[in-house]
Amino acid sequence: MPDRRDSPGLQRAVGLFGATALGIGAIIGSGIFIVTGIVAGIAGPAMFFSIIIAGAIAAFSAMSVAELSAFLPEEGGTYAYAYQLISPFAGFMAGWIWIFSNIFVGAAVSLGFAQYGIVIFPEVPLKVLALLVCVVFLAINYIGIRESMLLNNVLVIIKVLILIFFIVFCLLFFRTENFLPLAPEGSTGILGGAALIFFAYTGFARVSLMAEEVKEPEHTIPRSIFLALGISTVLYLLVSIVAVGIAGAPTLAHSASPLADAIGNTGYPASILVVSAGAMIATASVLLTTILGISRIVFSMARSRDLPAVFGRIHPRFRTPHFAIAGTGAAMIGALLLADLALVVAVSTFAMLFFYLIANIAAFRLPEDHRLYPRWVPMVGALSCAGLIVFLSRDAWIIGCTGLLIGIVWFLFRKKTCGYTA
Repeated sequence: MPDRRDSPGLQRAVGLFGATALGIGAIIGSGIFIVTGIVAGIAGPAMFFSIIIAGAIAAFSAMSVAELSAFLPEEGGTYAYAYQLISPFAGFMAGWIWIFSNIFVGAAVSLGFAQYGIVIFPEVPLKVLALLVCVVFLAINYIGIRESMLLNNVLVIIKVLILIFFIVFCLLFFRTENFLPLAPEGSTGILGGAALIFFAYTGFARVSLMAEEVKEPEHTIPRSIFLALGISTVLYLLVSIVAVGIAGAPTLAHSASPLADAIGNTGYPASILVVSAGAMIATASVLLTTILGISRIVFSMARSRDLPAVFGRIHPRFRTPHFAIAGTGAAMIGALLLADLALVVAVSTFAMLFFYLIANIAAFRLPEDHRLYPRWVPMVGALSCAGLIVFLSRDAWIIGCTGLLIGIVWFLFRKKTCGYTA
């Protein structure tokens, strides 16, 4: 893979605050506002254990991505790392599965936005609202990185403040009896919940995908990854504990908008509107960063001939990979029109666990003089990702493996037509 650290065209406009906000923006969204309800139905009140387990697994993978980004601060993230440290085939599969996953993530986030949006705009059909927000954020990404990052910073600050309001306000109505029984499905439910809640953490490495747009990426990217992961984990734990304490796991499990229904138990209708608005802001922020990430991997893969060259073009005025943004946006819209929320969460989690499995393998192969952490760190990260995949549903396995198979067929086709080796 050619070295493109000084690649012309892309704009270095992201500092530490912006990079950290990008990570928080990618993590705190549908996971906390939507998937909380799904996990409550699997793990019960013990879902905070699921959050801790998923966060620990994410932390090992975050350490691997951090040292990889310091070694090779290049657009494309794990696609570039695996390409250089494992093989072109491994790099391609990492990039392919990221694209596959985030098409579903974008669909899930758009639908999550709409689930809360219909609380405020009940007359608008669910999928119409999801489609509208998707198109709006595709347009913002198309216009420029500075505009996208500025909007994301504002959205992140607002949604963190709303989550703090949720925590403090709901503590006044907290009921400890809602935690009995603590784990109705035992360890299987807790681990199954951890497998799904990992969906909420998958955005921690988003900034590594756009390393050529980050200032001093060797230092900024690792710091921002750990800051975003730490802040998000604390908020996830506090929100989940308070939500169960005020509403109970069964109520959350049967809700499409669990935090709004939880705060509705306080008897203050205005608080429902505040949380619903916060959920829309949070999911919008995740959608923005999802489009940023997926378009940058498509752009990077196109430069390396793994995808059609047209996706590697940069807009002469906006200096964004406009064809990559448009192409991935079209796929995302198709997925949200066809998909079911619970299914897209499971499929995207399968794909992201596979993606971080490759990242950990790449980190394991780092030269000793570029290693920041002991070699057992990526080994634990890889084994934990592989172990968590086991607890996902059969449908997630079927669709996920189908996506992998399509990627393998495409790679073999490109290998034959372009003449490169695996």
